[in-house]
Formats: sequence, structure tokens, C-alpha cells
Amino acid sequence: MSRILIVEDENIIRSALKRLLEKNGYDVSDAESVGDATERYSLDSYDLIISDLRLPGAPGTDLIGLAGQVPVLIMTSYASLRSAVDAMKLGAVDYIAKPFDHDEMLKTVSAILQQKQERADDTDAAPAADSGDKTRIIGSCKAMQELERRIQKVARTDATVLILGESGTGKELAARAIHEQSGRASKPMVCVNCAAIPETLIESELFGHEKGAFTGATSSRSGLIEAADGGTLFLDEIGELPLEAQARLLRFLQEGEIRRVGAVQPLKVDVRLIAATHRDLKTRARCGEFREDLYYRLYVMELRMPPLRERDEDILELARCFLRKQGEKMACPDLRFTEDALDLLRRYPWPGNVRELENAIERAVILADGDHITPDLLGIEAEPRSLSDLEAQYSAQREAPPAPEPSRTDLSLDDYFQRFVLENQDAMSETELAKTLGISRKSLWERRQKLGIPRKPKG
Repeated sequence: MSRILIVEDENIIRSALKRLLEKNGYDVSDAESVGDATERYSLDSYDLIISDLRLPGAPGTDLIGLAGQVPVLIMTSYASLRSAVDAMKLGAVDYIAKPFDHDEMLKTVSAILQQKQERADDTDAAPAADSGDKTRIIGSCKAMQELERRIQKVARTDATVLILGESGTGKELAARAIHEQSGRASKPMVCVNCAAIPETLIESELFGHEKGAFTGATSSRSGLIEAADGGTLFLDEIGELPLEAQARLLRFLQEGEIRRVGAVQPLKVDVRLIAATHRDLKTRARCGEFREDLYYRLYVMELRMPPLRERDEDILELARCFLRKQGEKMACPDLRFTEDALDLLRRYPWPGNVRELENAIERAVILADGDHITPDLLGIEAEPRSLSDLEAQYSAQREAPPAPEPSRTDLSLDDYFQRFVLENQDAMSETELAKTLGISRKSLWERRQKLGIPRKPKG
């Protein structure tokens, strides 16, 4: 059980925060001032100290130096002023504004304690120069906790893994986490995007070729599977793999051997396969677009990456992590989101998932002139009107003079929506469709799901 010390001179706030943390499984002590805390407690025996900035006698930031390696979270009613930034410069792990939201406080505390534990684990681990480079999957929602549990389980085996999820959800990140937690971590991990290699070259790239196997093959060359021998091969977008290459891949999975293009003798290889796709491979197998036998070979262990729109409680945690990363990279460590920016981050549907969020934060950091990230810097659209506005718009159209196509006035709201989207999605983007209908992109996506209207394929 993690131990937390609260230092707060206002009795009501101190008592309420103590009850909140104890209710969520923490061992909590409290003090009224810096002097009270140092006299009654050994500061280095705690996992986290939460202190008000303005205290009688000495400021809460004095605890930063007194606490040694124990992280100090500063609470302040002056979060918009320079004092909060100054606290961070003095070494506070983070700050939170009063009156604080309970969920935000719990999430902040959980993230700080998790980071502290990870640093301790790295210190206790066997000496390894690259231990700080290990992949970390950020997220505390139920779906991500289950994902991490499955990754830990499957990493201990050599089982083939199929990772499913929309573009931008972090499928390669999950694959790296599996490799790094496996017994193959010291061996290479080779990543291949099957959609990025021309169909005529994919077999040669994966399996290698012999000299003279085809025009331009002036020398023998080993393939990417050979390069991953002893380690892990990650095939991203495996649904785009041509059928001929699928047959070769199936033999590799069945026999543990490959044959270079143009070769007679096979080569034995020891490679663990992790594959990923945003496509429904089972449906493609039924349609003859993907080998059914290969599908079942891949479907040993399945991991599903949840889209960001289903991870509401993780959005701000991810955003803050990306902000710290980009801020350090661009020498702007004091950047903070405004409340309006945080609200926009929560409400935006993130169709591009985590990748879109990271890109939006990077853009904002590049454009920022001061210490705050405002909504306009993020380059994303705020939620416009709800579906009720579409209903009002539809009612107004029914009351308007007849359109050139009278039959449309007999359509239900769902019929109108479906017909409009199907007739215009080839010529309009999702943003344009939503804007024309007077709804948000999130509402458009939800209505598509309800009515079973697929998005037009990209490309």
C-alpha cells in the first residue's frame, strides 16, 4: 500500500483529501504545515507528499528539498500564476489547481506513483545501458489495464500474436512491449509495414533471394525474416500481404524454415511472429482475400487495441505525457494546458487515435509563444452541435418549400441521414459531412455505427 503525506493548513480540504485517498486504498497521514510535517514524520518514509503551496511559516515548496527522492505534488489556488511554474522549476513533480476534481486528483496521484515505481524497478533491474529506453504503454482505463495484463502473460511465451486495432492506436508499441518483456529482448526486433512494400518486392524483402533469381538480382541477399533470427518479426498491416507471400509465410510458421526466392534448399530460422492489422481478417478470409489457414495460424493470441474515443480517462494523461516529451525536446519544459484546452481534448473524438493526439500536441508546442497551450494551437475542431440540432435542421427542411426531389420529405431522420451520407461521402471528408449536417464528427461516427454505414475506404 502506497503511503501519502498531506500538508494542508485548511482543515476541510485536508480532511476531504485524506478521506478520498483512504477510500481508494492509500495509507494517508496529514500535517498542517512544513514544520508540523518535519516534526511528526520521517518524510523519506512516504511514497508521495501532497502539499499546499501557501502554508503558515514556510511555503510547501520547502518540502521538495527536505523530502529527498520523495516526489512532491503541489496544490495551489494560483495555478494560472507564475507561482505554479516556479514550483515546477524547484522540483515539484506536478501541480494541481484548487478546488481540484476528485478524478483528476486520483489520476495524477496514480500516475506519479506509477512513474516512481518504474524508476525503482529500473534501478533494481540487472545492469543494462538501455533500460531507460523500454517501451511504456500509457493508460489506466480498464481496457488498457487488461491489455497490459495480457502483454505480460503472452510475453513469457513464444506464441504468435495478432494485434487488432484502428490506425494510430499503438499496435507497434504493444508489439515492442511484448518483445522487450520476452526472453528474446536481447535479440533483434524487425518491424515491417506490409502495405509500404510494393507487391512485386514483398517476397524478396521478407524471404531474401539468390543471385539471378529475377532481373536485377545481381547478388544473393538475406531477407528480413533471416535478419530477425533469434528475435521477433513484427508484420504491421498483414492484411495487405499478397496471397503468394501469405503461402510462404504459412510455411514459415508451420515448419520454422524459409526458402529464399530462387533457392532450392530451405533455411531454418528461430523467429517469433507478431502481426497487426486494422482490417477484419476473418471476413477477408471468408471472401478469399486472406488465407483462412494463415488466419488461424495467426490467431493464437489476440490483443485488441482500444480506440482513443473509448479511453476518455486516459486522454489527459496521454496529452500531459506528450506535452512533457515535446516540451523537453524543444526546450520548453514549463508548458501547461489551459482549462479550455483540456476541455477540448476531452470532447474531441480523436478519429486518428493516439497518433493524432501526439501530432496535435507537437503542433501546439511548436506554435506556442508563452507557457500555456490554448485550444487554437491544437489545430482540432471543437465539438459543434449535438444530434438534436440535426433533428431541428431536418424539421426545418420538412417545413420549407418542397425541394426538387419531393420524395425526400417522406424520409425519416435516419433515412435522411443515411441517404445524405451515402450520396456525399465520396466527395466530402468526414469533417465536411459533419459540418454540413450540423453535427460533430463524434456524432457522425456514432450515427454511422448505429445505422451500419461504413466509412468510404481510404485511397
